[in-house]
Amino acid sequence: MSSEIGLGNNECAACFHTERAYTKAISAMRYDDESRKMIIGFKHHDRLEYAQFFVNLLKIAGKDIFDECDIIVPVPLHRKRLLNRRYNQSAVLSRLLAKELFIEHEPEALRRTKNTPPQQGNKNKRHLNVRGVFSVKSAFENKIRGKNILLIDDVYTTGATVEYCARALKRAGAEKIFVATVFRTVSPQELK
Repeated sequence: MSSEIGLGNNECAACFHTERAYTKAISAMRYDDESRKMIIGFKHHDRLEYAQFFVNLLKIAGKDIFDECDIIVPVPLHRKRLLNRRYNQSAVLSRLLAKELFIEHEPEALRRTKNTPPQQGNKNKRHLNVRGVFSVKSAFENKIRGKNILLIDDVYTTGATVEYCARALKRAGAEKIFVATVFRTVSPQELK
């Protein structure tokens, strides 16, 4: 099964035929200098007022996949990073989105078992950084099994994080995984 990765209705030609653990990934906006300011403010400077704007963008970009989703799950932060940051930006987005779409929300279903360094560098380094660090908590396995999951994150760069989250969800028996991110990098220069 091939996966689709899109920005709005535009599909990523380089990614289209790559095997992925998820069925489809959508992003609302391109990651650029202006969007970088917003997402850095949201993640690191308590600019939570951006959350509703981001959710509104996700609702537009993902309207074709939401009807298939049973549960919304955010990409988790490691507990050390969560203590330092005080909130998981993906969970903030997923909570608002779940409430507005009337879809079940399970912010604790996935866990990050290792405190990985911030995602930087090339695609191979990013994949090595997150390989094997996500798992579904045993208390949620029955809830996940056979369900279609909407995985929420803030930025899709190489897809490494959502790929390994999707693999963990698949191992727990999820049927399909859809990915929705607010921003998407579209060129290697944006990986800096």
